[in-house]
Amino acid sequence: MRLLLAEDERALSKALTAILERNNYSVDAVYDGQSALDYLEADNYDGVVLDIMMPKVDGLTVLRKVRERGNLIPILLLTAKSEVDDKVEGLDAGANDYLAKPFHSKELLAQANSKLKMGNVTLDRAAFELSTSKGSFRLANKEFQMLELLMCNPHQLISSERFLEKIWGYDSEAEINVVWVYISYLRKKLSALHADIQIKATRNAGYSLEERS
Repeated sequence: MRLLLAEDERALSKALTAILERNNYSVDAVYDGQSALDYLEADNYDGVVLDIMMPKVDGLTVLRKVRERGNLIPILLLTAKSEVDDKVEGLDAGANDYLAKPFHSKELLAQANSKLKMGNVTLDRAAFELSTSKGSFRLANKEFQMLELLMCNPHQLISSERFLEKIWGYDSEAEINVVWVYISYLRKKLSALHADIQIKATRNAGYSLEERS
């Protein structure tokens, strides 16, 4: 799961990035609201952690502009303010949730974590666990991120290039066939768990997560 972290306090940003990356998130950090808007133009993220008090463009303005574009990406607001009015304003502007500083790292992870479900399959984002009633596997980082992307976008074609960009990053030297290798790993695990969903390949287009017929 790739997150955009917009936090102008660099020490805090570095600490949050380290926490999130230790928990298998990919994180891009920016330090002002305008940079956050610029990065979000690429539509390459699964969620945003957004500080309210930032230079150039404040977090609430970023939030409103993102929602005005029709972008429904999950956004968690961070702020040093804990007054009810600020919380209400942020939620009314379209935030999914709100976390007041100071907070414990477990609180942040609890906000970011949830379980994804499709068919008889559950992907636990907190434990990186793929499971059905027949058993479970703890997924490796790249496996987890690939299946998460598929489960967040059921029935949608995702190209190999998209997987590379989202999970390996723009600067990676990984070759396109690494995507096929990880798809193969995931297919074997889904089969072993008697999953009623499958990763379908569409020639020259990409992969999608579909129910078994």
